[in-house]
Parts: sequence; structure tokens; C-alpha cells
Amino acid sequence: MSDDRERWMLAALGEAEKAAVAGEVPVGAVVVDSSGEILARAYNRPVSDNDPTAHAEVLALRKAAKKVGNYRLTGCRLVVTIEPCPMCAGAAVNARVDEIIYGADDPKAGAVRSLYRLASDPRLNHRPSVISGVLAAECAAKLSEFFRTRRK
Repeated sequence: MSDDRERWMLAALGEAEKAAVAGEVPVGAVVVDSSGEILARAYNRPVSDNDPTAHAEVLALRKAAKKVGNYRLTGCRLVVTIEPCPMCAGAAVNARVDEIIYGADDPKAGAVRSLYRLASDPRLNHRPSVISGVLAAECAAKLSEFFRTRRK
């Protein structure tokens, strides 16, 4: 299973690279179905789209829902390069994904483990499992490189 997680995260990192090339914060996401196939891919586009909700996770969830014809993505996994923010964690909970897999922690805005714990809040009607740290160093390096370049 960890080989699959790494393969999925590499796909998400490929999406993050597209975001970086576009001048967006390099976050990428994929949605994986129960058979392990990637249903949807997306990268951050809030600046390009003039849309504050155009985070990689939300865009990938939207694409996957359209593809399966249902807003409920039960049996699916959301794989993202950084810990989801509150908006994206909420979208994953509302989409009823089975699992959220992410790379780097986000101590400033992370909403599944670091700052908030939306995915495991017992007050919500759905609680996906969370796997963190998949290719964390690679995911964190992508973000650090982007911001280091921007500061120059």
C-alpha cells in the first residue's frame, strides 16, 4: 500500500509543479478510486482563476465528482502534497472520501492534524482516515523552493 501512496503522491507532486510554473503556490492533488486508479488531478489555481476556492483539493474533488456522477466520493482517497486547509478538509468531509493522504504538515493552516482536526471531529457525520507524511520531504521542498525563489 505504501508503494501506491508514493505513486499517487508523485502524481500530486507533478500537479504541484504545474502550479509552480503558473506562478501559483505549488500544491497538487489527486483523487483515487477504490481500485487505486486516479480519477482526477488538479493544482492550485486561485490566482489564475481569480477564485479563492480554486485550491488543488477542491478542484480535484469537483472533477472526480463529475466523473463519477455523484458528489459522494465514498471509497475514494484524496491525495495532496500539503495538509489541507479548513476549506479543503471540509470539502473532503462533505465529499465523504474514505481517506485523506497528505505529504507535508502545515502548522499555520493545516486542518486535519496540525492546527485543527476537522477530519476526526466527532461532531461531524463523516470522518475520513488520515495518513500523513507520504513523501513529506519532497512535498515540503517543493513549497520551500517556490517561496525562496519568490523572495529573491
